[in-house]
Amino acid sequence: MPDLFSLEGRHVRLLPMDLGHIDGLLAAATADRSAFGFTPVPWDRPSMTAYVEAALDRRESGDQFPFVTWSVDAGRVVGSTRYYELTPWDWSSLYPGSDALQRHGRPDIASIGYTWLEPSVQRTPINTEAKLLMMNHAFEQWDVRAVRLQTDARNARSLAAIERLGCSQDGVIRAERPASDGTVRDTAVFSMLPGEWPVHRRRLLERLGG
Repeated sequence: MPDLFSLEGRHVRLLPMDLGHIDGLLAAATADRSAFGFTPVPWDRPSMTAYVEAALDRRESGDQFPFVTWSVDAGRVVGSTRYYELTPWDWSSLYPGSDALQRHGRPDIASIGYTWLEPSVQRTPINTEAKLLMMNHAFEQWDVRAVRLQTDARNARSLAAIERLGCSQDGVIRAERPASDGTVRDTAVFSMLPGEWPVHRRRLLERLGG
């Protein structure tokens, strides 16, 4: 299991997910499901329990790090997000001495996703600050070569939110996975590179008033 850590800001705390968060996540997921059309969000206790257990298994394997999203103002869990596809590249076969490029416990690429928030806290600073915290950790602590975000290509709200972060769209993968509504999903893929982060970090901090 990777070392557990939290990410804390003025509006949001991202806490390592554990089984004790099931009740809070279930309350956030079932209060109002009107905004979950493109997002697979558990709907009852068995599905939420399975969701959390699967996330913890993926953390144990090292390729995901799931958080619960805690609203500082509300004083409760309001959703979830995570790092996933934490991918270290294999440099060892490229040329003599290339093993020095191996990250040894740090990923070369980090994707951010599996994000959902109860509607009452959408369009608040919570999502912006959460992404700021996660991207900053990926770039500054892990020194990743790219941060990636993906969303259903039909999800106009999510597309706009990712673009506001400053990410560039790399393309659309057609028929990439099952969609949450039972259709076949086309996935829009975005990324940001380390050299692009400082200017967008400053802009996001200004937007948050920090």
